Amino acid sequence: MARTADYVRKTKETDISLHLNLDGTGSSSIHTGIGFFDHMLDGFARHGLFDLKVNVAGDLAVDCHHTIEDTGIVLGNAIKEVVGDKKGIRRYGSCILPMDETLVLCAVDLSGRPYLVFDGEFTTDRVGYMDTEMVKEFFYAISYTAGMNLHIRVLSGGNNHHMIEAMFKAFAKALDQATVIDPRITDILSTKGSL
Repeated sequence: MARTADYVRKTKETDISLHLNLDGTGSSSIHTGIGFFDHMLDGFARHGLFDLKVNVAGDLAVDCHHTIEDTGIVLGNAIKEVVGDKKGIRRYGSCILPMDETLVLCAVDLSGRPYLVFDGEFTTDRVGYMDTEMVKEFFYAISYTAGMNLHIRVLSGGNNHHMIEAMFKAFAKALDQATVIDPRITDILSTKGSL
């Protein structure tokens, strides 16, 4: 059974269409109007082995906030849809990812309970045309719409580009691990019997 989702969201600020295939090969087609953000989403798809298509028409004349936050909302909703009742998945995933001088930890629990812990400070206001303060907002939007517990922590940092890219890649690896279907898990991995 294909674990795919197609999601469309239109507001006065953004018009977003997104396709996600959890069991892909890492192919992507990303067009948000923000080059660095496109690069981050491409890395997320490639390193999580997700197939991802994203098209966004946002109010970039205002700033990048609505485009990035709303993309997080749409991606979070797509993740929630494709994992469904979570039967058979590992639920938890984690990754400690190095990128040159930077080391980032990411841990995910697809518990149905949204919570974000974000521990990372940037020394520049922007990377390319992406405001660095939007990195936390993006992951917050995903965690709350997908209903996941998400921890991201920069263990050692330096270059802002490297820190952000390591976050996106570590999140991809952790999410891939959490969504793997394990044949040993015949129901939902919870003592409650549901998530």
